[in-house]
Amino acid sequence: MSRHPVRHPRSSVDVKELLRRSALAGAVQVELEFADITGALKSVFVPVRRLGEVLDWGEWFDGSAIAGSTRELEADMYLRPDFDTFSLASSSDPICARLICDVVTPDGERYPGDSRSALRAIVAQALEGGLEYWVAPEVEFFLFPADSEGLRPNRPETSAYFERSRGRSRQVELKIVSSLERMGIRIRSSHHEVATGQFELDLPFRDALWTADALSTLKPAVKELAASFGLRASFMPKPLVDAAGSGMHTHQIVLLADGSNAFTDAKAPYGLSEVGRRFAAGQLYHAPGMSALLAPLVNSYKRLVPGYEAPVAGSWGRHNRSALLRVPTPERETASSLDADGTRLELRLPDPSCNPYLAFAAMLTAGLDGLEAELELGPPMEELDHGFQGGPKQSVRSLPASLGEALVALENDDVIAASLGSGLIDLFVAAKTVEWERYRRQVTPWEIDMYLDQY
Repeated sequence: MSRHPVRHPRSSVDVKELLRRSALAGAVQVELEFADITGALKSVFVPVRRLGEVLDWGEWFDGSAIAGSTRELEADMYLRPDFDTFSLASSSDPICARLICDVVTPDGERYPGDSRSALRAIVAQALEGGLEYWVAPEVEFFLFPADSEGLRPNRPETSAYFERSRGRSRQVELKIVSSLERMGIRIRSSHHEVATGQFELDLPFRDALWTADALSTLKPAVKELAASFGLRASFMPKPLVDAAGSGMHTHQIVLLADGSNAFTDAKAPYGLSEVGRRFAAGQLYHAPGMSALLAPLVNSYKRLVPGYEAPVAGSWGRHNRSALLRVPTPERETASSLDADGTRLELRLPDPSCNPYLAFAAMLTAGLDGLEAELELGPPMEELDHGFQGGPKQSVRSLPASLGEALVALENDDVIAASLGSGLIDLFVAAKTVEWERYRRQVTPWEIDMYLDQY
């Protein structure tokens, strides 16, 4: 099928360099990656001999794949590769190169339903105001035996926070980190988490777009590597009833033009500057509207319950692990943004099932709105001072208790809808409404056990 999109302006030097690197590695295919509205990674593969052509012209695909489970009519779209994302898959055979792509229309314009382009646009808006948004997520996941009928942990397996794991799980962890590093995805650290068979990968502070790209690639890569060891990796927020869920706590800073951390004020309480306070206030205010984007599954709201160090309301503090937003103690007095030192905001609402492009776009939008509207940050809620030891209780905004409530809150948040685009929000809500309605029609084993004989 012959299609003729608008030619993308490219540097011949860049094209030659990528062709040289592909040939040197012996790559035979190029994987063109993009994310659908839910964040699921999709791919189009082309022979490496077509790399120059694709870099110049892009590659046609059926754009209805962006809509996820609500796919209906075919729409001609093009994948525009981002040169900066070029890497070589570390474990593929035959060797495959990789490029992450933006989705554009046949005339070369940004497709409104592309979540990566939406994040890029909001990041650019912040840069115009002299602010650069950097994030460092902590990605939690479980490893289960692939041959298990139920979700049971590996044996023998550790079950303690930061305990050194052994056996297959430890080998998989080593393989995961080394493979991701070879793919250009930097890992700051990794460790065993609270629940048995639960692990965490901590990414370093980088700009939001780089980090979203890394997360988009990280999850399927971890799943593939685990499968090669006879294990099943799951980023499901709450796979086990009586164990901690998997979150994606995200540390955030905003850099000024001179590279300094805009959140840091050593003389202010918590070391939090006025910019940081207003940014935090914006995220607390928009937390209900952000919830569907940051915690996008029916299952996400099984994690957001009391007792498992997960947020249930829009509070903030330093030591309160159930707060929505924490201001961790700086590692050192001298703020080095690259090492995550200095004052930072840790948002504890996201989980690893989210579309990272939409999540970071919403988080940045909320923070910027706090700055623009000059929102005031209320008093902190600390475990030892407020409500936990009989102290006074603080009035805070409750988070949605279900995906259905979260979708309503998202539709009612005009700021997030205007920033991300009503078309993209409509597409997301449509896909997630299908999921919510399917869940509502289910009769679960718990209901049978609870009610069948009683009524």
